[in-house]
Amino acid sequence: MTVPLYLQIRREIEAQIRAGELPSGARLPTEKDLSTRYGVSRATAQRVLNELAEAGLAIRRRRHGTFVADVTRQINLLNFVTPATAAKGTPGRHEVVSARVVRAADAVLTLPGASADTAVVELVRRKLDVREEPQSVERHVVLFSAAPDLLNENLEDLVTLPYLRRRGVPIDAIRLYLDPVTLGEHDAALLHSEIGTPALMRRRELRADDASTVEVVTTLVRPGTAEFFLELPVPAM
Repeated sequence: MTVPLYLQIRREIEAQIRAGELPSGARLPTEKDLSTRYGVSRATAQRVLNELAEAGLAIRRRRHGTFVADVTRQINLLNFVTPATAAKGTPGRHEVVSARVVRAADAVLTLPGASADTAVVELVRRKLDVREEPQSVERHVVLFSAAPDLLNENLEDLVTLPYLRRRGVPIDAIRLYLDPVTLGEHDAALLHSEIGTPALMRRRELRADDASTVEVVTTLVRPGTAEFFLELPVPAM
């Protein structure tokens, strides 16, 4: 499959940032510069710079330009908990740690409302950045009856919400939680971190129109790799 041109451009700039060729604070090409250099539309150039900013690799300043951010990702909490924004993902790839069908009682997460013997699909993935360093660990538990062929999907690229919608699963509500946790032995090893280190975990529940929970997924962010913030407009006086 041909990689879209905007993604090729974004990856090229990401690689330069990660390699230190574009240090923190360096000015990135403007939308016009990118359009001219790569022969793409202004909208494509804008998408490249916007996605670099969303990934925490760049900072866009109106009337000043776009600059390389600190390597520590800057994550807007509002984006972090909004499924439509989170689905865009960050640069890098997913590595499948495990994927299986199990009883709900044996799954890595509790699926609210499911009886012990209910069949569920369990998927554990680790997100790696462009340097192949771990960013986060994701755990999914999905009702098997809602996703009987999930394990036949491309699990490295799978985004479960669109998948469930394609299957016609009636998702009626999404509930999100932010949980402060400390790393256990297994997660510390996956994230190359110390046991007991404080971390932030996002927990999401997808609920059907009958109020049953179809999926629960957690994302555990590697400590020290991201700063979380809220940025709100200043109300007019």
